[in-house]
Amino acid sequence: MIKNFYQATPKLAERCHRGEGTIRIVEIFKEFSTQMRHFHYTVLPPGTSIGSHKHGNDEEFYVVLEGTGEMEDDGVKTMVGAGDVIMNVPFGTHGLVNTSSTDDLKILVFEVKV
Repeated sequence: MIKNFYQATPKLAERCHRGEGTIRIVEIFKEFSTQMRHFHYTVLPPGTSIGSHKHGNDEEFYVVLEGTGEMEDDGVKTMVGAGDVIMNVPFGTHGLVNTSSTDDLKILVFEVKV
């Protein structure tokens, strides 16, 4: 199965996890035979965010494709950029802010049930 997330129509998510602004999400795959829960392409325009939130018994990975942002992981804030891969651990709290005033922050998001 082949899908192209650049050609797909994104869903608009306002205040994602109580974050700021409206982000764009493309659900790339949801047809899994494994414990994978979702695989998304997400775009955070300048100044937007995925609000700080807590997960359950799963691991979630953010792969930064383009842009810069501030990742909050269990209260610790770290700058991230293209090429960074972030693992959000089970029962952890995390959020992401696009800190740029001009460029989109583009990420892939994978979530796997543990």
